[in-house]
Amino acid sequence: MRKHTENILCKQFGLEKEIIDYVTNKEKLILDKKDEIDRIREFNQYKVLSAMQETRLSSTDFNWTTGYGYGDIGREKVEEIYSLVFNTEDALVRPTIASGTHALSLTLSGILRPGDELIYITGAPYDTLQQVIGSEGDLDGTLIEYGIKYNEVPLLGNKIDVKNVLKAINQDTKMVAIQRSTGYSDRRALTIEEIAEAISAIKEANSEIIIMVDNCYGEFVDFREPTDVGADIMAGSLIKNPGGGIALSGGYIVGKKDLVEKIANRSTAPGLGKDTGLTFGTTRATLQGLFLAPHIVSEAVKGALLVAAVYKSLGFEIVPELDDKRSDIIQGVKLLNKERVSEFCKGIQAASAVDSYVMPEAWDMPGYEDKVIMAAVGFIEGSSIELSADGPMREPYYAYYQGGLTYDHCKLGIYKSLNNLYIKNLIELK
Repeated sequence: MRKHTENILCKQFGLEKEIIDYVTNKEKLILDKKDEIDRIREFNQYKVLSAMQETRLSSTDFNWTTGYGYGDIGREKVEEIYSLVFNTEDALVRPTIASGTHALSLTLSGILRPGDELIYITGAPYDTLQQVIGSEGDLDGTLIEYGIKYNEVPLLGNKIDVKNVLKAINQDTKMVAIQRSTGYSDRRALTIEEIAEAISAIKEANSEIIIMVDNCYGEFVDFREPTDVGADIMAGSLIKNPGGGIALSGGYIVGKKDLVEKIANRSTAPGLGKDTGLTFGTTRATLQGLFLAPHIVSEAVKGALLVAAVYKSLGFEIVPELDDKRSDIIQGVKLLNKERVSEFCKGIQAASAVDSYVMPEAWDMPGYEDKVIMAAVGFIEGSSIELSADGPMREPYYAYYQGGLTYDHCKLGIYKSLNNLYIKNLIELK
């Protein structure tokens, strides 16, 4: 059987046998880590299933309305299920939320008012959020333009610097924000335990502070979510983890009821809130994606582990480290130059079922200061729970790998990325 697999990999995908052997050998390094991933997957699968049963999800809930969207039972059921899954009072889940950045922007602008202060306590946020805030770029409509104050507290040794966070909080501070995932940085994702410790300390010092968590890439990677440990409001994208590779578009916001209501008023209009807004027939895909998400996320995490094992063995720095506790699906590899980042991403693209023939190139992607190369290989455009990789063309030249609906597809992406680097003499197998 192994010979049959090698034959198709070599003949159909153009792989060198040395690459197949190398990856197969490094796969042994992650075998003992798969059991914990499977335990997390099993727990989250039952959690999602329980929420669907508790809300009495019915086949008739997949129907949808037109016009204003009044009385869309399926939309209301989706939001009830999300609030149960994430252990919150309420939820806003809409296909019209265009991205994770949009979900976070709605959250910030829905809650904050002129004169309020927002403090990011995980250092500078993801590139696109910096432009929403107005800390970078020169765009109209930023939070700073609307009179909202902004501050950052850098991480200390890859952890939240609680001591300096408490010093930074003042009478104008309305919200403290935490970015769970690594973003385009050289840090690992923050664990739930680390997030819980910071939330506890902040709430003890000032119970009125609103704590928001950017949960993109982190859903179902652990037994608990940030809202299980005290986050007041949390947001993410449906074309990342919780969409399971099936949701066509959208984002979610979950948290305290009064905060969700404020955000809903921003998303539609005061007085309309959550009561309007079409789902455009997406309810079935949104919920089927959520049902599959725990399994899909576990496959992606296993793929990230294999990337870590392979590239660390080649001598590259990786984030997170192979033995770190994982809190998102992203694996960063410090490739040190543009050519390696480019060939890595081209290899991931070539492993795709969709647009495998496309050659990605770095470009001026909206929302980013540097050129970005992106291998977008999904059935859903931009879906980073599907096999994908990207990176900004700036020193020290990290490539960020994420997603993969099946472990086999993850492995093909690794084969192809490594093969590209090998045949161009950009690496030596060790």
